[in-house]
Formats: sequence, structure tokens, C-alpha cells
Amino acid sequence: MLQPIALTMGDPSGIGPEIVAKVLDAHVEEPLIAVGHARAIGELGLALRHPVVAIEDPAAWRAGRINVLEPARPYLAPQLGVASAQGGEMAVAYLDAAIELARCERISAIVTAPISKEAVNLAGIPFTGHTEHIAQAFGVRGRERMLLVTDRLRVVHVTTHCALAGVSAALTLERVLETIRAAGQASLLLGDERRRIAVAGFNPHAGEGGLFGDEEQRAIAPAVKAARGEGLDASGPWPPDTVFARAFAGEFEVVVAMYHDQGHIPVKLLGIELGVNVTLGVPIVRCSVDHGTAYDIAGRGVARTESLERALTVAQRMARQKRAATG
Repeated sequence: MLQPIALTMGDPSGIGPEIVAKVLDAHVEEPLIAVGHARAIGELGLALRHPVVAIEDPAAWRAGRINVLEPARPYLAPQLGVASAQGGEMAVAYLDAAIELARCERISAIVTAPISKEAVNLAGIPFTGHTEHIAQAFGVRGRERMLLVTDRLRVVHVTTHCALAGVSAALTLERVLETIRAAGQASLLLGDERRRIAVAGFNPHAGEGGLFGDEEQRAIAPAVKAARGEGLDASGPWPPDTVFARAFAGEFEVVVAMYHDQGHIPVKLLGIELGVNVTLGVPIVRCSVDHGTAYDIAGRGVARTESLERALTVAQRMARQKRAATG
């Protein structure tokens, strides 16, 4: 049996505690724990079918209830619906508590509810995102990669939270090659029988042989060649305006995108609620919703859970595959 999966509540000023409570309420027979404060759920007045119980250890999980593992930090009740230092501080406390559980191998995966970068920085905590924070905590900063998953399109990014003006310099042969490797590992953990990796170009028409830039010639094409030499089924660089449609049609299992919006736009066109954000390159399976804190509907009890359900499904699949691969 897998260790429990931890679902962090995210920013308690947003919809995180609500969607986590609703999902756990629907899965009380599965080993899932919320990481946050029971009060963050209780104060919402949700019509839940099962009791919310605070626990101190994942081993205390019991079926038939919503198990909430509380961090050592005392609860700071935030104002619902706005970015605040209190909400940001609580969100990071929940995330760090889950990271520590993963470090001690007490959980098999982390699924994260949305967090506000603005709120965390209001709390005086430098923060650019879950992905970077988790990588820093595990000492692998720079090797983390972001994967977006839908039923018919998966995208791994070479760069993410980087200004467009700096992307070209960041596209080195080594970084692109590491990302292709990460894409192959992701495809394996997702259970794909074939692991065909399409690598997008950076420039229009993938550079047209150097007419529109040299990134393809100096970094991307050599990385694809090196990946193929390692036995990976990688191809490209392909023109970015067509490669995602080809992957959607089933020609490839995963696409390697060069920068944030190149990969995010095609995925989010399929529907924000359909996407799952996965962190690669860290020693724990981590999946997340692909939407924000939704402050505008916080506390109203109307938040939808489809994205969190999908994130949980992907986390369960990847955790099982990882366990099978490592014995």
C-alpha cells in the first residue's frame, strides 16, 4: 500500500481549503490527508458528509473522516477574498509541512491547492512559485521542470518564470537536453507504452535554417541529437505553431516547449479546469491544480473541484508507477 498522499490547502484566503475539503469528503476511504488547519475548513460552514479531524502524523489517518495534519505554526485567520500576509504565511507553512513529510518519506506524493505569490511576498517570504520553492527545499534548484498534463496534451518547459528577453540566453544545449530527459521520465511515470518526445523550436518556423535566429542550431537541434544518442525517442526542433496540434492528434506523447507561454497557451486553450501542473526533477511526486486562488468566490461554497480531482488522479498514477519502478 502506498503512503498517504498529502493535499496542501494553499492560501486560506482563497478557495484552497474548500476544494481540498470537498475532494477529501468524496474520498474518505482512500489514504489522503489535508495539510493545513482544521479551522480553515470549519470556518467555511461547508455541508460536508464526514467529520474534520486534526491529526499529528500521517500514520493516524483513518477512513470515514477528513484527516487534517496541522503544521506547528499557529493558525492566523486571514481575510477571505484578498491577498494578505496572513494568507501567504499560512500557505507556505502548509507547503513546508508537506515537504518535510516527503523528506521523511511519510507520504507518497504532494498535491497542492493554489497559492498567491503576491500574498507570500506580502508576508516577507521571497517566492516565485511552488515549483521553485520545492526544488530549493530539496537542494535541486535549477534542475526542476514544469510539466502540464491534460488527457491529450502534455508539455514540459525548458524555462518558466523567466522574462522573454532572457529566454534566448537560457536556452543552452545542456538545459534543453535535461528537459528532454525529464520529458522521457515523465512519460514513463504516466504509464505511456510509447514515449515519443516532440521538441518545439524557439523561433518562427523553428528558425528556417538560421534565418530567424540561431537558438535551434546552437542549442535545440544538438540537444535532440544527444537525446537520441541516449536512446530517447526525441525529434525536432519542430515549428511551434504546428507541433502542439500534432501532439494533440496523437503523434507524440509529450512536447518540450522553450518558454512559459509557448507551452501554457495551447494547454489552457483546452480548458483551465482540465490541466494539471506537475513538478519534475524533485524526489517527490508533486501535482497541482492549474488555476489560481479565485479570491472572487472564496468563502461562497461554490468552488469547483474538477482540477484538483484531476491533479489527484495524476499524482496517484505517478506515485504507483514510481513505486513499481523503484521496487
